[in-house]
Amino acid sequence: MRHTLHAIFSLGLTVALAACNAPADAERQSVVAPSPHEPAPYVKLDHPEWSRDAVLYELNVRQFTDEGTFDAARAHLPRLKELGADIIWLMPIHPIGQKNRKGGLGSYYAVKDYYGVNPEFGTLDDLKEFIDAAHALDMHVILDWVANHTAWDNALVTEHPDWYDRDWKGDFRPTPWWDWSDIIDLDYSKPQVREYMSAAMKYWVEEVGVDGFRCDVAGYVPLEFWNNVRRELDAVKPVFMLAEWETRDLHAHAFDATYAWSLSNAMQSIAHGEGDVGGLFGYYSGNESAWPRDAYRMAYTSNHDYNSWHGTDEELYGDALHAAMVLTFVGEGMPLIYSGQEAGNPKRLEFFEKDTIEWRDHPNDALLKKLTALKHETKALWNGSAGARMVSVVNSEPSKVLSFVRFGKTDGVFAVINFTGESQNTSFPQSLHHGRYIDYFSGEETTFDESTGLSLTPWEYRIYVKQ
Repeated sequence: MRHTLHAIFSLGLTVALAACNAPADAERQSVVAPSPHEPAPYVKLDHPEWSRDAVLYELNVRQFTDEGTFDAARAHLPRLKELGADIIWLMPIHPIGQKNRKGGLGSYYAVKDYYGVNPEFGTLDDLKEFIDAAHALDMHVILDWVANHTAWDNALVTEHPDWYDRDWKGDFRPTPWWDWSDIIDLDYSKPQVREYMSAAMKYWVEEVGVDGFRCDVAGYVPLEFWNNVRRELDAVKPVFMLAEWETRDLHAHAFDATYAWSLSNAMQSIAHGEGDVGGLFGYYSGNESAWPRDAYRMAYTSNHDYNSWHGTDEELYGDALHAAMVLTFVGEGMPLIYSGQEAGNPKRLEFFEKDTIEWRDHPNDALLKKLTALKHETKALWNGSAGARMVSVVNSEPSKVLSFVRFGKTDGVFAVINFTGESQNTSFPQSLHHGRYIDYFSGEETTFDESTGLSLTPWEYRIYVKQ
């Protein structure tokens, strides 16, 4: 809006000056309007500068420690900083509804009070101390926000029953087609709902100091609501917004990042022998051709949904896990680490009960530290337009081996990943990748020319840093 007003003012000033300076009998020059064919950036919002090279970490407060509290989780922040996490995404921290509750403790996504804190986790002051401690470590904190629905016993049900969606019988209803019997849907055709929800989100930014939100089932809530609330939040301070959805429309005015579900699905298909590298080609082709250049697409191997409902990392990826993890960091996208991945958590975490992560030393920890360090120090790997495009490097095993470069103005990488459980001997007939590199994991110097090929063990990955 600011740019539009400036353009109108400038145009009016130009016309006025021309009229004053021209002779009375001179032919007035016409003002040509901007061409409707002039390209404009699709993403109109401003990403926070601190998000440009950021790695997300989803923190499941209930399961993160034996205590399951903000205070206990706060003690882990220095470790998460060392891991390389930049933005801590707290799963919902609000009181959980009792009516129609699932399990003993209920779902975080059945919100009873948008202005409250779940006493299971601690107090509001405890949460503020967690946020302050994160900020002191130059980390940021976003809250999981559930705008689509509430618990059955949220106070809004009795105070504003007309704010809720109804079924064909006129009764409150859960989100259609899902088994979410512990929640009921809000009706976003009511301006009062939008005003209330916007004010609640602003409260957590203004009064508590959070740095943005991960928004649950964002595609079920009208886009114009998100567009407006982003403007209101940015007026307080620059925020980061992540949508649980996979569509480019959300990126124009509302969200910095959306889910890359299709990338995770493609990697799992490969891991289970149901697909090959062609599925990754399809994803990255669409990413470059159909999505905005400055959209952040969240790349991940697991999150709370995958772990709780679909399987552990071992069940989802087997021996392909580390290859998939590497791709989420060196390919285009914003990487996510889920609670316990660094410890190789060996179990599915219960969703409605207490079920603490099994913390232990695990090779995942060292790998993730290396990958986050590479992400931060290599600008070509940064998020959105701050990073470089992936460019495919043709190889002799295109259905089995993924190879690409990401070259920026000052740095870059050449990545080669064997996405099969068999050894591969691979050659590269093009010259795009030729040059001198350091093997990021071995530290060895390597030169690629027309005679250089690679022998890769099953699921092996090589990341070469440009010299």
